[in-house]
Amino acid sequence: MQRENVYNQPVTLKNILKFAVPTIVMTVFMSFYTMVDGLFVSNFIGTDALSAINLTAPIIALVTAISTMLATGGSAVIMKKMGEQKTQEANEDFTFLIIVNIIVGLIMSCAGYLLMNMIFENMNLSTKVFSYCQLYLSCYLIFTIPILLMNNFTLYMIAAGKSALSMVCSIAGGILNIVLDYVFIAVLDMGIAGAAMATGLGYSVTAVVGIIIFSNKNGLLHFVKPVCRGKILLSAATNGSSEMATALVTGMVTMMFNWTMLKYVGENGIAAITIIMYVLMFATSLYTGYSYGVAPMISFYFGEQNHEKLKKLIQMSLKIVSIMAVVTLGFSLMITKPLVSVFARPDNPVFDLAVTGNYICSFALIFIGFNIFSSGMFTALSNGLISAVLAFSRSFVFMVIAMLILPAMFGVTGVWLATPVAELMAICLSCIVFIRNKKRYDY
Repeated sequence: MQRENVYNQPVTLKNILKFAVPTIVMTVFMSFYTMVDGLFVSNFIGTDALSAINLTAPIIALVTAISTMLATGGSAVIMKKMGEQKTQEANEDFTFLIIVNIIVGLIMSCAGYLLMNMIFENMNLSTKVFSYCQLYLSCYLIFTIPILLMNNFTLYMIAAGKSALSMVCSIAGGILNIVLDYVFIAVLDMGIAGAAMATGLGYSVTAVVGIIIFSNKNGLLHFVKPVCRGKILLSAATNGSSEMATALVTGMVTMMFNWTMLKYVGENGIAAITIIMYVLMFATSLYTGYSYGVAPMISFYFGEQNHEKLKKLIQMSLKIVSIMAVVTLGFSLMITKPLVSVFARPDNPVFDLAVTGNYICSFALIFIGFNIFSSGMFTALSNGLISAVLAFSRSFVFMVIAMLILPAMFGVTGVWLATPVAELMAICLSCIVFIRNKKRYDY
């Protein structure tokens, strides 16, 4: 069987990378074409439009948060059942959770349309930026269901041992997005609406392929007649609550960053924040991709009660994350000016703001990888509570503390310091939790 070929192999660096490399490539490429969106928008429309994309991010995060929760939590629950040899139940639960996601997509899309104007009106934006926000989000919400399915199918392809296919879908979607960005924005002059349409259509590739792949009854995971199990929905929701919390509070923290930058330097500050978020997102995607790749392995070995493989996998993962931390920090510092210059010309006030900010924020990359892996590991171990505490503390509690104190003390510099300081506090908590649960999970 496919499951035996994939999960019964020894835990070696080569076999770990077979799982992780496709997901790393996938998440890096997804972040890359998100940056390309910003590149087209900033160069063909302007930095006001780039600011608008950032201002819509909290609403988009809210729309996708529940889907993210069900995708990550559901994947862990289903693969644990696979490890327990409950294949039929796992497929019933898989189908049920996909249907729940479609319903969630409909509800959240409608909510987005109802709430967006009220939110933007309370931001005291210029008329131009307000119209950009309204137009971008209106077009983006059309693709809510395909985007939620993409979130789910990406993780379920990985869980089913189809990491390479998930990577190919992401790359194909990314290429489509980039091509459509050029066609819609540069050729057809559709403006920021074209950017939203290109993004939605790019994300839809994985959704379409996923429907085809999971309709194949010979696959490890496939659609069957669903069984509505409230307990499974609750388990998936509880287990994936950390990922939902991260999505929600990331949106809230983004709003806090935006409001703070509006206070100190105006809308140019939001453009600078957007550029830095692209850089951090690109580097962070390495860790996210690795965590996504090894999570099904952790869940399966935990369900199988194979502590030897579980221990070896986690120990090797910590070493890999350490190497990635050093590399990403050095690379981010090295390419700061060339990368920022792609989004803003050196004579644009946004340029100096973004360069200074990225030099400071880059030091968060030393800690981010360990924090992401720790939270993802406990999700994979079906301990949603610990994962949620780690994710919520990192993404919200520590970030809010840093944002309330540091800008008041250091002004704009304090805004840039907030991310590294919050990640430093988070890694201290991660280490404490990791050590205290070592005997419990025998890793």
